[in-house]
Amino acid sequence: MEDDTLLERTNRVNTLFDFYGALLTDKQQSILSLYYQDNFSLGEIAAEFEVSRQAVYEHLKRAEQAMEDYEGKLGLAVQYAHRRSAANELEALIKRLQGEDSRQMLELLSRLLTIEVKEQS
Repeated sequence: MEDDTLLERTNRVNTLFDFYGALLTDKQQSILSLYYQDNFSLGEIAAEFEVSRQAVYEHLKRAEQAMEDYEGKLGLAVQYAHRRSAANELEALIKRLQGEDSRQMLELLSRLLTIEVKEQS
């Protein structure tokens, strides 16, 4: 159960980082990336930045809170999840159809999703 919670938290932070990471300071971006994406420990990050483990922990917490605040105001991650869910449902419906029209609709849906991913980056 604890592993599930940790994985959910990591996924949440990485999702928020995709949307709001550019709004963080360079140091916050680096620390979040090392901790959540590269799986560095607090001690390893502290050694890298020549600061205490507590300082790294505080940077992580402030950065996470900042991203949660951005999400609370802008809701980009939630909107993306809703659009993605709708796109998956639409794809399933299109796949039930037959013929050239269904192929063209799937291609168009794929193009829309590609545009969406590029805009997010």
